[in-house]
Amino acid sequence: MRTSQDNPLSVVIGAGGTGGHIYPGLALADALRRADPRAVVTFVGTERGLETRLIPEAGYRLHTVNMIPFDRSLGARRYLLPAALLSSAVRCRTILREQGAQIAVGMGGYPSAPVILGARLAGLPSLVHESNAVPGRANQFAARLTPNIALAFDRSRAHLPSGSTAETVGMPLSGPLATLDRAALRGRARAELGVPAGARLVLVNGGSLGATRLTDAAIGLAARWRDRNDVRLLIKTGPATLAEARTRLAGSPVAEAVAYLDRMDLAYAAADLVICRAGSATIAELATTGVPAVLVPYPHAPGDHQTHNARVLSDAGAAVLLPDADATADRLAALVEPLLRDPRRLAAMSGAADPGTHARAADLLAAKTLELRNAA
Repeated sequence: MRTSQDNPLSVVIGAGGTGGHIYPGLALADALRRADPRAVVTFVGTERGLETRLIPEAGYRLHTVNMIPFDRSLGARRYLLPAALLSSAVRCRTILREQGAQIAVGMGGYPSAPVILGARLAGLPSLVHESNAVPGRANQFAARLTPNIALAFDRSRAHLPSGSTAETVGMPLSGPLATLDRAALRGRARAELGVPAGARLVLVNGGSLGATRLTDAAIGLAARWRDRNDVRLLIKTGPATLAEARTRLAGSPVAEAVAYLDRMDLAYAAADLVICRAGSATIAELATTGVPAVLVPYPHAPGDHQTHNARVLSDAGAAVLLPDADATADRLAALVEPLLRDPRRLAAMSGAADPGTHARAADLLAAKTLELRNAA
């Protein structure tokens, strides 16, 4: 008699919108394939997010549903949410059955909720992973549909629905970041990024879509530091503002703008300081790699969750928290310039970062997924 364990593992992962949900989902998918090379892992997302590019590029199949966000931006259209959720959940139930799925995993973002509800309709076990210090609305809803909840940060626990239980596993990271040895890679990284000997590198990272506020401030810093030879700026703008940023930086001897950084391990290894938003994946990466940071939380994040994320590092002394409204070139210069002159302070910030279980989180979450499959 064949059991479920005799069949290849089949998992459907709901993840979409931004890289903060997609990259951890891909890290989980890779870990599942390491655990079971026969595993069939597919994703559910929408046609609007970064998943349409990132997931196929990683070699995984993407199914799409017509889901809408769980946020206040809907305004008067919020009455459409229940119908959209039910329709998308029914579609997800069909996808789960067609894939022969044994378990569904929601990684957050609005494609996640219909996957978990679809699993409930299909009678399949499911698992929710919450990546932020304050759970998003989609996961707060999904957490009511399954007893299996995993967290990136312990701080999330206080914001779960009453009666929920959860296990902290950390934030799943990609292999190069999970295993990064900054000191060992630093020389090669600085050479590949063209950082001169003796210069400090400040990485400005607005996240997967970029951040206009940070790009503008970084361009102001580039103008301020134009005549210096001891500092360099690497500015990740996202695709939307790259051309404008390069025009404004034309001829700058200290700054370079790029749309993406495909090798974040090289960027982190080369950087002396990062100025960035406080998405959950970024916080986990900084905690794991130990790169000192100035964190500028996105002020319109639901539940102000980026500020809560940032405090994971700032409360430990591993980062400085700066409100978005204060993120001007002058204010950043007042913070950053003393840090760049104080290697002992930078080293102390690096040492204060607690890597926790983020480097092992993908494998821990994969093991939890396998346990649920085997228990079914």
